[in-house]
Amino acid sequence: MSQKFLNQIAVVTGGCRGIGKSIAIKFAKEGAFVFALDYQIPDENEVFCENAEIAEKIRCVQADVTKFESIEARFNEIVKEKGRIDILVNNAGITRDNLLIRMSETEWDSVLNTNLKGAFVCTKAIARIMMGQRYGRIINIGSVVGSMGNAGQSNYSASKAGLIGFTKSTARELASRNILINLVAPGYVRTPMTDQLSDEQKKIFLNNIPLKRIAEPEDIANVVAFLASEDSSYMTGQVLHVNGGLYL
Repeated sequence: MSQKFLNQIAVVTGGCRGIGKSIAIKFAKEGAFVFALDYQIPDENEVFCENAEIAEKIRCVQADVTKFESIEARFNEIVKEKGRIDILVNNAGITRDNLLIRMSETEWDSVLNTNLKGAFVCTKAIARIMMGQRYGRIINIGSVVGSMGNAGQSNYSASKAGLIGFTKSTARELASRNILINLVAPGYVRTPMTDQLSDEQKKIFLNNIPLKRIAEPEDIANVVAFLASEDSSYMTGQVLHVNGGLYL
C-alpha cells in the first residue's frame, strides 16, 4: 500500500459521510492521520470503516463550519496535539433545492452559509497555521453545477460557482507560502445526498453522462488525493472536473 501521506495531518470537513468519508479513508490508507469534521458525527456504535487499522487513523469531530471561533478552536486543538495540519479539504455541503420563485430566504442562506461561507471560515482559520509552516494543501469540493447551472438549484449552483472564484483568489494570495489551493468539481456521485433524487432525475443525469455510469465517491477521493500529493506540486488555482463527460 502506498504511503504518500505518511505522518501528514489532514482535515476533511463533512468527513463522516458520502464523498467526505471516502476522502478521509483514502488519506488514512495512504498514511495520514485524519480529522473528519462534521456537523453530526456517527454514533459510537457505528462502524466507520471495516478496516480497523485504517479506522484508527480517523477521528470524527463535531464542528460547525459556519462558526469561525469554533473552527479556529478545533484547528488549534489539532495543532496542539499533532504539531501541524498539512491538508484541508473543504467538503462540507448541503442542498435545499427549489425553483427560484418558490425558494425561501432560509433555503438560500443555509446553502450559501454552509457551502461557501464554510469554505471561507475554514480556509481563513487554517491560513496562518499553514503560512507558519510554509506548507499546505487545500482542496475545495465544488460541483459540475457551479459551471453549468441546474434548474431548481440556484442556491447550490451559486455556492459552488462562488467556490471557483474563492479558490482562484486565495490561491494567488497564498502561493508564495507554498500553499496550493485547487478545486475538484464532481458530477453525479452516488451518495446519500444524490440518493434523494427521484428516479426520473437520476435517469436524466445518467442519459447526459457520456461514460454512462454514476461516479463512486472513491472516484472523487482519488483526484483529491492527487491534488494533495507532491504529484501536483506545480498546480494551484485550478478546477478539475470529474464528471464522466457530463460537462465538457
